[in-house]
Amino acid sequence: MACSNEQRPLHLLFFPFIAPGHLIPVADMAALFASRGVKCSILTTPANAAVIRLAIDRANAALRGAVPAIDISTVPFPDVGLPPGVESAVGVNTDAERDMMLEAVNQLREPFARFLADRRPDAAVADSFYPWAADAAAEHGVPRLCFLGTSMFARACHDSLLRNISPEELVATDEDPDAVVSLPGLPHRVEQRRGQVMDPKRNAPEWSFDKLVNDADRRSYGEVFNSFAELEPAYVEHYHAVLGRRAWLVGPVAHASEGPEAERCLRWLDGKPDGSVVYVSFGTLARFTAAELRELARGLQRSGRNFLWVVDGGDTDASEWMPEGFEELVAPQGRGLIFWEWAPQRLILNHSAVGGFVTHCGWNSVLEAVSAGVPLVTWPRYSDQFYNEKLIVEVLKVGVGVGSAFFASKLEVRAEVISSEKIAEGIDRVMGDSEQAGEIRKKALELRDKARSATEKGGSSYDDVGRLINELMARRGNVNT
Repeated sequence: MACSNEQRPLHLLFFPFIAPGHLIPVADMAALFASRGVKCSILTTPANAAVIRLAIDRANAALRGAVPAIDISTVPFPDVGLPPGVESAVGVNTDAERDMMLEAVNQLREPFARFLADRRPDAAVADSFYPWAADAAAEHGVPRLCFLGTSMFARACHDSLLRNISPEELVATDEDPDAVVSLPGLPHRVEQRRGQVMDPKRNAPEWSFDKLVNDADRRSYGEVFNSFAELEPAYVEHYHAVLGRRAWLVGPVAHASEGPEAERCLRWLDGKPDGSVVYVSFGTLARFTAAELRELARGLQRSGRNFLWVVDGGDTDASEWMPEGFEELVAPQGRGLIFWEWAPQRLILNHSAVGGFVTHCGWNSVLEAVSAGVPLVTWPRYSDQFYNEKLIVEVLKVGVGVGSAFFASKLEVRAEVISSEKIAEGIDRVMGDSEQAGEIRKKALELRDKARSATEKGGSSYDDVGRLINELMARRGNVNT
């Protein structure tokens, strides 16, 4: 039981980073804990609250409580010189805006500390991108649970990189992007090409920030993961036994999201045979050049398969990249459908017509595909995405890569262009008739079943949620005696 009639409910504060990929899983996590009797508060800014408001309203309605189990507390976004309404990493397009956003993030410490002092939650689930939250929570005697929204595998890999490989070692191999970077002390042999690793010279602020994040998370009470034990069991053991870090796996947390285009999307998918559609989406922070988009469009042409492609309208004008004949493919009677900016991804992935997913390997997307049993074609860009590709392709064996070889954020110039041939080949390797494709699809379906079992009563994630609630309740009892 989360709480008894004689006790007030456990109160958790959730403090997500200001980007959709962090906000949305936190909203889902709050709904999960609320369903187990926990009072949940989410602290964020007005524009970011709007991103999750509908999901929270639905969760509260489903719980049917007289008092909402989840409340959203908003604080003004700091005035740091960003354009009005820009309160998220999605709106950052220059180095100067990035620096202003980081300053705004630092200024959020004061309202976070004020919430802890005024509301006295039993614990704070604060995003890892707020490294100061560890000390701020400690000052108020509140246990800080960190959450970054990635895999245990990726966190373990990055911890190995930061603690075992010096910037000087990486800089020494700058001229050879194919030099191998081996990450020691992990359950699996993990090697990356030098070009796939953050450049500590070119990205010095980011490298320093990542070390700050890692150190702060190691000092925290523990960590919550949107994952499940059966997905990465060796890394659950590694986290506890080798790194000495406490962790609870509570996922997959994901609830189907609808929107104004959901009906059109599902109606189109309903008209396609099972397993015949390749879904293509790269999240909210990836940026593609016109040359990259042109090759991707040609790859979809070459594949000969039905496709549903989510294109970021801010990338470039379609006239700059759409190849000859492509417009006919996305005409009403064509085999393709384009969504601009947004699509109901979870609904799409769970539709029987979808047989493959071309993805940037953001963890939310990976976990949604795993939960739906959809194999992946991996095209990582930066951040944790190259680690997640390793997990997908080499450990879990539920996908194949297109050969992405260079780490570059949306603010950096990307010279690499993946050819249409490699894209079409990747799609065929997960959706085709080969023995390899069949094995990949089989493994993907096995993982789907494990994902579903994990969150059911008696499942590994269901039990981890209960263990965390019980531990925090016991801690409160000890503090109050």
